[in-house]
Amino acid sequence: MDWIIIVIASAAVMGLVSISDKAEHRFGTSPSTVPLMMGIIQIPSGIIILTVLGIPSGIDYLLIMFAFLSGLLFAIGAILWQRILFTHEVSRTIPITQSAPIFAALLSLTVLDESISFLQWLGIVSTVVGCMLLSIKIKQGIGSAFLGRSFYVLMFAALLVGASNVVGKMALDGLPVLFTHGVRVLTLGLFFTLVSFRASAWSDVKRYFSERSPVLLLVGLNEFITANVGGILLLWALSLGPVSLVTALSGTRALFVVMYGLCLAIFMKGALGEETTPGIILLKVFSAVLIVVGIAAISV
Repeated sequence: MDWIIIVIASAAVMGLVSISDKAEHRFGTSPSTVPLMMGIIQIPSGIIILTVLGIPSGIDYLLIMFAFLSGLLFAIGAILWQRILFTHEVSRTIPITQSAPIFAALLSLTVLDESISFLQWLGIVSTVVGCMLLSIKIKQGIGSAFLGRSFYVLMFAALLVGASNVVGKMALDGLPVLFTHGVRVLTLGLFFTLVSFRASAWSDVKRYFSERSPVLLLVGLNEFITANVGGILLLWALSLGPVSLVTALSGTRALFVVMYGLCLAIFMKGALGEETTPGIILLKVFSAVLIVVGIAAISV
């Protein structure tokens, strides 16, 4: 099952994307700045991909609509978590969005007629618990449950991402991987640009150019290369394997984010605004382990 290796590689790459996103947010004054730059970059990315490939001959245009809908669902989910990522820790935010396997499993059960075993349902419970633990704040050695509005917004974003993968799988039943990716990227770019084009965000972008800020290079590499590679790998895996299991394994992105975030926080203190007290580190590691155990059970 080559798709297992492919989707884990995608998770590792997308973990880097999340870390870069958080680093980019630290340069801006608005939560819309990074999404605006993403949109500006992804529009030409999508146009170039679709222009080079062209529209495949003899295809059902309903499949193109599925690819568009997949991109739109993902874009809405992504814009939600990007806004929360602006003010929250990346290793607490992204793992919650990786509860998408829960929703993908439920949707694939009804839409694609995929079956879910008892062990896989136990995995779903483990994933939910891990996600909830990541919303606990530890202050002065005391743990307090923190299920604020941001948690529920992130869970809704996870629902949209899960639905995006299911609809994307439907598109991939008749469309090439790269063409599907091009449609999704163009849709995301247009949506991000329209939603994020605010005066404060545009002012940040102009300031980056006038100051020749290093964030421009970071965003360029992250969006042109890293994000596209991760997205293509995920779609490739979806084209080869069942959407419920592929989405489940893509949740290992949470583990990679926690690993990358902790390493940066330890060796580059303050780089991402991550707290590194022993209690917080143990909580994040334990939560990530629960999520990964749940994902493993889902994929059985």
